[in-house]
Amino acid sequence: MKTIFVIGSLLLPVAVDAAIAVVVHPSNQTSLTQEDLARLYTGKLSAFTDGSSAVPVNLADSAPLRSEFDQKALGRSSSQVKAFWSKLVFTGKGTPPKEVASDAEVLTLVANNPNIIGYVSAGAVSDQVKVLLTLE
Repeated sequence: MKTIFVIGSLLLPVAVDAAIAVVVHPSNQTSLTQEDLARLYTGKLSAFTDGSSAVPVNLADSAPLRSEFDQKALGRSSSQVKAFWSKLVFTGKGTPPKEVASDAEVLTLVANNPNIIGYVSAGAVSDQVKVLLTLE
């Protein structure tokens, strides 16, 4: 029992303080507000502020960071976001962002394409990407 308490105590700060880094290719010179980010991930905006095409990438539904991102960036639960996109897809008015399995996959895609925007755990950021926003 004592072991479980100690392990739980050690993991609690990690779960509570999971900052999310919104990342783009280093050559991308755009700036972004949290409102712009929400508009990109809901299909209401399709370009960066500099006019270049923006392609958002999402983590898979099963990724714990996904639900945190939905709440912090979009102000909605994951089920609300899923319902939002289901409605748009059904009516032919939108396509949800591509989903990938891991932070590593997001970093690889972003590092290889200046139009892709994604998000990862702040601790996963590498020097191959540029952080536009950090969501606390």
